[in-house]
Amino acid sequence: MKLYIVRHGETDWNKKRRIQGQVDIPLNDFGRSLARKTAKGLSGIPFEVCYTSPLGRAKETARLILEGRKTPILEDQRIIEMSFGDYEGKCCSKSNWELPEKFRRFFDDPVHYEAPCGGEDFIDVRERTGEFLKDICGRGQYQSSNILITTHGAALAGLLNNIRGEELSRYWGVGVHKNCAVTEVEVTDGIPRIISENVAYYDDEIEPWEE
Repeated sequence: MKLYIVRHGETDWNKKRRIQGQVDIPLNDFGRSLARKTAKGLSGIPFEVCYTSPLGRAKETARLILEGRKTPILEDQRIIEMSFGDYEGKCCSKSNWELPEKFRRFFDDPVHYEAPCGGEDFIDVRERTGEFLKDICGRGQYQSSNILITTHGAALAGLLNNIRGEELSRYWGVGVHKNCAVTEVEVTDGIPRIISENVAYYDDEIEPWEE
């Protein structure tokens, strides 16, 4: 089994460094362009099934990557983006910081990050993404299949943290993945292993997260 895990394409809120969380923000035109280029990069891979977050930006990314194919696309709540509760909609760029100073722990110190009212912490996201991963890796009918997974920055990092078996302090691994970047995971006897990570099938420049 191989998993191809993709972060969704760019949205206007990504560009403005506005916290999306579980707010259903659509892809922008650039994000759709990235998804189409990613589709070309993955065109030679026959996908048995696609699992996607139920949010529109992830679903549209999946549809664009699989355009012209008959691959079933299934929604799974366990790979939805982290909920940021009261922080959703606020900007976190250096030039327009609208959050409490303690939010900086989100990237710098996940262990001590305090979830806002209505939001999740990293343990919550790691647990539900871990359940999803264990479920998919254990499905016998997919043992010889390629599976596409479209999700979000923090949820994707949770999946990879589970695969690496690392401490919560290493939650972000190599950092926030680029929009539409692909991580390939090989699963043997139910055990996942990262083959390649954060691979972009486009040459477009995307600004890295400042924080």
